[in-house]
Amino acid sequence: MREYQSLCHTKWDCKYHVVFIPKRRKKMIFGAIRKHLGEILRELAAQKECQIVEGHLMSDQVHICISIPPKHSVSYVIGYIKALVSG
Repeated sequence: MREYQSLCHTKWDCKYHVVFIPKRRKKMIFGAIRKHLGEILRELAAQKECQIVEGHLMSDQVHICISIPPKHSVSYVIGYIKALVSG
């Protein structure tokens, strides 16, 4: 049986596959940045009550499967993470 998460009046299981691609597919994710990017993404997601289920870092893109509660919009959470990672 699935493990559903719950809020006050709801039970939910919302997972989204998100891909970050830098402009013109620059090979920016390497070296020291790559070592710490997973930890940074997990911390930022936790600040918005989200959880990164799975992630893959390639040299020119980032794939993550993220669980976002229904009280937050997907665009809000992803915008928050992208602004702080790329900023």
